[in-house]
Amino acid sequence: MLGSTRTAAAKRQTFRAGLASGNLLRMPGAFSPLVARIVQEVGFDGVYVSGAALSADLALPDIGLTTLSEVAARGGAIAQGTDLPTLIDADTGFGEPLNAARTVRVLEQAGLSGLHLEDQVNPKRCGHLDNKAVVTVAEMLGRIRAAVDARTDPDFVICARTDARSVEGLSAAIDRAKAYADAGADLIFAEALADESEFEAFRAGVDLPLLANMTEFGKSKLLDAATLENLGFNVVIYPVTTLRIAMGAVEAGLRTIAATGTQESVVPMMQTRARLYELIDYAEYNRFDSTIFNFTLGGADQ
Repeated sequence: MLGSTRTAAAKRQTFRAGLASGNLLRMPGAFSPLVARIVQEVGFDGVYVSGAALSADLALPDIGLTTLSEVAARGGAIAQGTDLPTLIDADTGFGEPLNAARTVRVLEQAGLSGLHLEDQVNPKRCGHLDNKAVVTVAEMLGRIRAAVDARTDPDFVICARTDARSVEGLSAAIDRAKAYADAGADLIFAEALADESEFEAFRAGVDLPLLANMTEFGKSKLLDAATLENLGFNVVIYPVTTLRIAMGAVEAGLRTIAATGTQESVVPMMQTRARLYELIDYAEYNRFDSTIFNFTLGGADQ
């Protein structure tokens, strides 16, 4: 009831332990706290908050239009909705290194377990689109060092994302990842790797936990969890999957209603009222209310 029963610190410790375990942590994207609740119930290891999904949910393209306050508000609500650790997309840090430092403080205070910063030029583009541009290594090192210095909880995970594979090539991306690790990053996110051989090369070249992005309709081949774990990756995210599933169903259902004048034929595909109430602990709220408002009126005139 009332969201997570675990402290932010405890969830960060769980995330850290998972990164050190040698097992693959599976972290589906959640665009709302209710989705995060389902992620937990199904048995995943963590929750991911995608900048692309957040901006899309605001009917905006993923080109750096969302603000730190918007990201922190949505990310904090999602983190509070689950007992799992939550990793959030912080784009380029919302500005200069000092802005990246403030981003860490704000997202720490919002209850997140970690964030990732990318080495794209600001304003950024979706990592699986063409015509991206990356900043110099020195500029990205400034972002990472500012982020690492700003955190107050040493268990808060700083993940460095490199988009250099599509811009400068695989070898350059690996070299960047090594430099980012030396600057203090805890986790490396190699964006838009093409296939299994490139994931393997990244693992061979970088001695730090690695994150794989299994997004649909992108540049990376969709590898299953067993393959990624065998390759030595530590985290896999499915960033926009739940939003795509949900919006596909929303559009199909609305078109049915528009065409037929009723939702009757799509009711069997809907989440039931009983299931929704189960997810949001409706019965527990009623039980709590009954323990507080347990008085009876003394008479008809009162």
